[in-house]
Amino acid sequence: MENIDLELGDAGAIQKSVQGVSDRLKLHENNNANQFSPSIYMAPRTLRDLSTSSFSPREVSIGPLHREDENVQAFEWQKETYVIKLMSRIHSPQEEILNSCMQKVYDSMEQIKACYGYTQMMTRDHDNIKFAERMVMDACFILEFTLQISESQVESYRGNMLPDQTIIFDLVLLENQIPFFILNEIYQCTVLKFNQDAGSLIDFIHPLLNLLNIFKDNIKMENISISNTDHILSLLHQCYKPQAPIRSTFLTSTMPSALDLDNAGVHLKPSQNPTWLMEIGVKLPRFPCFSWCWGKPTLRMPVLYVHDFTELVLRNLIAYEHRSSQTHNYITSYAYAMDMLVNTQQDVAKLVDSRVLVNNMGSNEEATKMINNICKEVAQVHFFYGENFEKLNKYCRGYWPEKMAWLKTTYFSSPWSLIALGVGTILFVLTVVQTIYTIKST
Repeated sequence: MENIDLELGDAGAIQKSVQGVSDRLKLHENNNANQFSPSIYMAPRTLRDLSTSSFSPREVSIGPLHREDENVQAFEWQKETYVIKLMSRIHSPQEEILNSCMQKVYDSMEQIKACYGYTQMMTRDHDNIKFAERMVMDACFILEFTLQISESQVESYRGNMLPDQTIIFDLVLLENQIPFFILNEIYQCTVLKFNQDAGSLIDFIHPLLNLLNIFKDNIKMENISISNTDHILSLLHQCYKPQAPIRSTFLTSTMPSALDLDNAGVHLKPSQNPTWLMEIGVKLPRFPCFSWCWGKPTLRMPVLYVHDFTELVLRNLIAYEHRSSQTHNYITSYAYAMDMLVNTQQDVAKLVDSRVLVNNMGSNEEATKMINNICKEVAQVHFFYGENFEKLNKYCRGYWPEKMAWLKTTYFSSPWSLIALGVGTILFVLTVVQTIYTIKST
């Protein structure tokens, strides 16, 4: 009898479990059916554990994921001053503007939740009205903050540089975003009300992206649509992708470091009129065995600014690439390329000397560690520099480049080697002259 009861109990538990799994699958299916798939999420734990500070906001929270963090609470009241300033620009009653914004957000609540994932959202905020209010506040803050940048008020920021730079880079964090379509709705309800010539939201955000850009060349915002943009980080990512599709390969071999390339006779130079911002191009000599007299091979690269926030920007772009199924891993490929070029501080020094890297960190050692740590725990599936890197690999494995590299590393690795060679050459010449003079004298 007891066995029968146990079997009935097990059957009930199994049925309950099956029902729970079925409900979760239906919820997941409904999420996928929604046109707004999740695009704002927590970074993968493996990446977060390597650099927590690269993913958590320091000053200002945007969206719901870090709303309760203790360190962002102090800025909430300051956020309201930005909203008040934005409202004061519009020649309409404040209540009317806010009501219009709230209605736009509330009507799109299900789509907004889908952008964060229903499961995440339902555990964070059941009050749709309160959530809509926070969305409006965050969107208005971003718009007013960007307005102040575009109005050339940067000089006033410099008196208090650290907090404002911190805010700027808080706005590019993967976990600190609001959906771009909602930001666009609020933009239309506010900025376009007092400035109809402001253009699209993408054009409006351009000054902010210029400050987030980690490369010397200016970012271009051609052929980017609002409908294909998830958020501000997504917009920055689209600015870094090539205009035309690029063939990718699997990363099957490593690349010589910057110093090894230099020893093999390869010039490293900044890019000139690249077809895309992160293009790495290779130009080989027509006659490789006579490269010493017919022109050396050249590796052209984008000029990278390495500063306190470079790691943050790269890590968030890489995390976005690996969480989103709609993006290609261009940034990841670039990070892998830099990781191969930099093995030691001497490699960073060579990149700095070649003017393809501007190091604003404390030392070359810090820059080296940052570049080498970026790709840890990051899976590389496709590599967009494979063809050019293979050309350089083939060149460096050639007879003459290998011999040149061996000579440089063996005999000319330091200034003392050059001095010794010079002294030895002089002594040899003097000895020859003396010998000739002695023979003639006798």
